[in-house]
Amino acid sequence: MNYRLATSNDYEDILKLWEKSVFATHDFVKFEDLQDIKEEIPSYLPHLDVLIWYIDDLTIGFSSINNHHLEMLFLDPDEIGKGYGTQILRKLINDFKVESVDVNKDNEQAKRFYLKHGFIVVSEDETDSSGRPYPILHLKLKEKNASESESSLRKHS
Repeated sequence: MNYRLATSNDYEDILKLWEKSVFATHDFVKFEDLQDIKEEIPSYLPHLDVLIWYIDDLTIGFSSINNHHLEMLFLDPDEIGKGYGTQILRKLINDFKVESVDVNKDNEQAKRFYLKHGFIVVSEDETDSSGRPYPILHLKLKEKNASESESSLRKHS
């Protein structure tokens, strides 16, 4: 799997991929809210490190990072379930030091994905960042060394 930094020339394709992915995975969000969010996204993209993930000529998805926080990870729904999300997330954690992510509480598939990959819920908001009625879970990557140290301390207590 390869990646490249997105440019403003990619924004239209990114938005199309976002829309395709969200319509396939976010059935809990009202259509009107999705349209509003779609209009907001282009204003965020220039402020984020957006990576496009691909194999040969096939775009798998895109991600965006800001200060070690995974702001977005969206895959083409035709490519979900093939292990690409895991490959991308591992690369983001290892190479880009991603340590946190927010996820819609009602997005069971995404929630399971991040929990399976070592994230833990640290807090929750009842609304999204724009005040919409979609609870958000704030997740942080569980520190293996810290948890191993705690476990070791308990054994020796």
